[in-house]
Amino acid sequence: MPAGGFVPREGKEYPGNLTPFVTVTCVVAALGGLLFGYDIGISVGLTSMAPFLRKFFPSVYRKEEANSSNNPYCKFHSQTLTMFSSSLYLTAPIASLMASMVTRKLGRKQSMLLGGILFFAGAIINAAAKDVAMLIVGRMLLGFGVGFANQSVPLYLSEMAPYRYRGALNIGFQLSITIGILVANVLNYFFAKIHDWGWRLSVGGAIFPAAIVIVGALLLPDTPNSLIERGNHEEAEANLKRIRGVNDVQEEFNDLVAASEASKLVEHPWRNLLQRKYRPHLTMAIAIPFFQQLTGINVIMFYAPVLFKKIGFGSDVSLMSAVIPGSVNVVATLVSIYGVDRWGRRFLFLAGGTQMLVFICHVLIAVCIGIRFGVTGNPGDLPKWYAIVVMLFISLYVAAYASSWGPLGWLVPSEIFPLEIRSAAQSINVSVNMLFTFAMAQLFLTMLCHLKFGLFLFFAAFVVMMSLFVFFFFPETKGVPIEQMSVVWKNHPFWARFVPDNDLPSFRRR
Repeated sequence: MPAGGFVPREGKEYPGNLTPFVTVTCVVAALGGLLFGYDIGISVGLTSMAPFLRKFFPSVYRKEEANSSNNPYCKFHSQTLTMFSSSLYLTAPIASLMASMVTRKLGRKQSMLLGGILFFAGAIINAAAKDVAMLIVGRMLLGFGVGFANQSVPLYLSEMAPYRYRGALNIGFQLSITIGILVANVLNYFFAKIHDWGWRLSVGGAIFPAAIVIVGALLLPDTPNSLIERGNHEEAEANLKRIRGVNDVQEEFNDLVAASEASKLVEHPWRNLLQRKYRPHLTMAIAIPFFQQLTGINVIMFYAPVLFKKIGFGSDVSLMSAVIPGSVNVVATLVSIYGVDRWGRRFLFLAGGTQMLVFICHVLIAVCIGIRFGVTGNPGDLPKWYAIVVMLFISLYVAAYASSWGPLGWLVPSEIFPLEIRSAAQSINVSVNMLFTFAMAQLFLTMLCHLKFGLFLFFAAFVVMMSLFVFFFFPETKGVPIEQMSVVWKNHPFWARFVPDNDLPSFRRR
């Protein structure tokens, strides 16, 4: 493959510009990431709010107040508390599978709209919650909203963006996630100062990102790919001209139509995912979200205040300390937006792992916490600044993740699937992501209680494994038009055997 990226057939590139229309459209669509980000940030803060714990998790609150646990590793060990944090991720995979049908039959923006409505309903129920059951029902509705949004928004962005700028525009989704986390962390800090009912403002505030998504989905145009898929060819061609900012879109439009016609021959996209020629796509749809969660990022984002409280910060300071990694998360995501279409996906993937920043930070966090608490959990005689050192390492880790595996975990799966399996494969990607997020959220406090500081060594081992996976099995997808992506598998020394020449789409064989 040429160093500058893939050159389409006959040496021609699709004409088109980065127009203000497509930029604004992608920015609005990317705001769908606020749902996921705000929920992560709010979940983080609630576990450190005393009124919230006292009302819904009194056993955890009593243990904390009485300092009855001599082992700080197990201080917050509560299956009910972890079920609250992770219940959203039980419904999100189900929602993403349902969203596959909605996305294909009704369009990408309809899935976004439904996601916003469900998230809005969940926020209202959580804000009015009287008991744990009502709280978890609300979070399950939030999960349906996240599942629909996470399934449809990355697809929408990849299909709308000009292929030269697809990476940067798609990462806007991850940027919205990081902004949602940061905003929620800041709000948690201030709402925690409101006695007894501040937590209701935190969870109820989720109606605002939901409203943004609902209004955005009502105003956005649908993608040309989706319109063609549903037989609206004239509208699709008109939209494509407006999106690209030129009238000469016939070649790209014909390729989109050809891809759509090929996809209509596929009666069972879920069954087709198991075909040999889709083996590379299915592998990436599973492996990328699996490794993304096994970096340990979400346990840091979920339990940062709990972790900081364990290592020496008070409640207020631990909440505020979560804002610092959250701010780093946003800034580092901007780095990936700048570099993804310049340096490529493989470079950023490997930079997050093989440059050893993430790996070293995990090891150093483990060492620092191990020195502080040892194996028994009895705190050593160390100064308060020690917690700041741990926070520094965590922030470096977040920076490495946010510039690599964070945004690319959503970008790459959304751009590599052919149209005939795109909705189904994206649902697999979201489902795996959510299921392993659930597993990590549910098991983290138990693993911390038993593995202690060794938990971070566990995550470090997976960072090494995922870097090796990318090095050997992931091809560069920078600069490849989304409907011509099959060529990257043909050029890869391992995956080429699964995609013979006669299986390439017809518009590539002309």
